[in-house]
Amino acid sequence: MKRMMGLIAANYSNDSFAQLTKDRPVASLPFGGRYRFVDFPLSNMVNSGIFTVGLITPYMYRSIMDHVGVGKEWSLNRKVGGMFILPGSIYGLKNVPGKFLLRDIIQNRAFLDRGQSELVVISACNKIFNIDFRAVAEAHVASNAQITMIYKKTAVSPESKELYLTIDATSRVKTADEVKDGEANCFLDAFIINRDLLLKCIGWYETTSYLDLTEIIIENLDHLDVFGYAFTGYMGNADSIKSYMKCNQDLLNPEVAQELFQQDRPIITKIQDSPPAKYWLTAYVKNSIVSSGCIIKGTVENSIIFRGVTVEPGAVVRNCVIMQNTVIRKNSTLENVISDKYAVIREGVKLFGNTNDPILVGKGQDV
Repeated sequence: MKRMMGLIAANYSNDSFAQLTKDRPVASLPFGGRYRFVDFPLSNMVNSGIFTVGLITPYMYRSIMDHVGVGKEWSLNRKVGGMFILPGSIYGLKNVPGKFLLRDIIQNRAFLDRGQSELVVISACNKIFNIDFRAVAEAHVASNAQITMIYKKTAVSPESKELYLTIDATSRVKTADEVKDGEANCFLDAFIINRDLLLKCIGWYETTSYLDLTEIIIENLDHLDVFGYAFTGYMGNADSIKSYMKCNQDLLNPEVAQELFQQDRPIITKIQDSPPAKYWLTAYVKNSIVSSGCIIKGTVENSIIFRGVTVEPGAVVRNCVIMQNTVIRKNSTLENVISDKYAVIREGVKLFGNTNDPILVGKGQDV
């Protein structure tokens, strides 16, 4: 088995998240009551035996650095290998969208030059799945591939801007493009590439560093051995407020939760010492995830409640995502609402969104 090193791309933004990504990158978006998006690629790599991981950070790196620290929770605070915090490039006049900008990789070439691994596992942070990269690497080596792109066959959302792969009978990637309907092979923004090829790409395209690495791969599909690897497990694609809400509420399905949070491949996150949630006699909770440190005195249904949330008597929370330390006052009602951290919902306030257009309460907002 060839040795692998990891590279996590977190230096990208998405305006579709509105206020949720105003002061934080997509990678540090809270998820599932206690996690952040970055926990999933980090855990996938560590669970696959990858203990040299570079994390490319954006300019607004405070929240992500506060969460990952030196990688202690992921056993990446080690003398050999470990967590490498890599500075992302500052966007200039040519601000092109992309998750794997070549300029970020060029700026951190030393990380690749000093690596001893033959394979580099590269992943973004906005797709939620639990995978063993060792199985992908085995398929990569067996097929003599230079690049192996991970995909999942899924129904295409009409507003989707994802990259979809066309795979032939030999698992070779023939085309990669956007698709608007039907069923297609969605690229999971994760792939394995031979380290020597990645270094060559840096040399070939150094003068056009504004390109995305996936653009380079697509441009050279006829000249490179690019294969696909089919992932069959759960995949949550959070690329908007609507899909972010759906990915969180997917966790209320026991089958999804069991598949995503496996005992032999746990999703690791920053540890916080909090007391268990406290439920008063007036509390009514149904089909919800309630994290530690919460005080529940009202009604909570079909919702994700993060740490330290207070729901006062008479308050009703349905189909919501309520982030850390939010206070929901007496007799207020929230349906299809996403509340960022430290928000306060005043007594008697009524907020009604819908599944296609949830209401967003900003961080620290007093409503």
